[in-house]
Amino acid sequence: MGEYEIIVVDGGSTDETVLIARQLGAQVISWQRGRGVQLRAGAEFAAGEWLLFLHADTVLATGWREAAREFIANPAHRERAATFRFGLDDDCPAARRLEQRVAWRVRHLGLAYGDQGLLIHRGLYESLGGFRAWPLMEDVDLVRRIGRHRLTVLAPRALTSAQRWRRDGWRRRSIRNFGCLTLYFIGVPPGIIAKIYDR
Repeated sequence: MGEYEIIVVDGGSTDETVLIARQLGAQVISWQRGRGVQLRAGAEFAAGEWLLFLHADTVLATGWREAAREFIANPAHRERAATFRFGLDDDCPAARRLEQRVAWRVRHLGLAYGDQGLLIHRGLYESLGGFRAWPLMEDVDLVRRIGRHRLTVLAPRALTSAQRWRRDGWRRRSIRNFGCLTLYFIGVPPGIIAKIYDR
């Protein structure tokens, strides 16, 4: 399909996701629901040497192709991975504050979440064992295995839907996300964390 192979792994959506994806030329795979499971399946079905993982509610901003090509062109980057700057599709001050906190987290802790996208060479991805089949925290788990010093943040933004924050409240959703991350670091199973996250 031209320069890119686009794979949509659908976990049982009930809207027009599958129809729209196919109309736009994507290969659609129906799979068990769960972020880690679906991301893992996408990698297994992909034929490309480089993999770009993207959540369904995230859109890459203008310039991402050029940034990705430049990153891929460097042979040394086969042993590195890249993510994009986090952004939200909301103009309110709370969104800008959250973006600043995420930028700090990524810069100082190397913790980029899945809603920032992940560009990685298949060889590195497979050597790390890929995404674990977890319902949540699969992104943090893989990024930790990549390591902060092997992670590059590309300039274009990955714009994610702010619907969850608008629905739950900016402070409440942020506290819940931080609480889930804390539970992960103290060893709570991802299945239990996912139930808390979805409440």
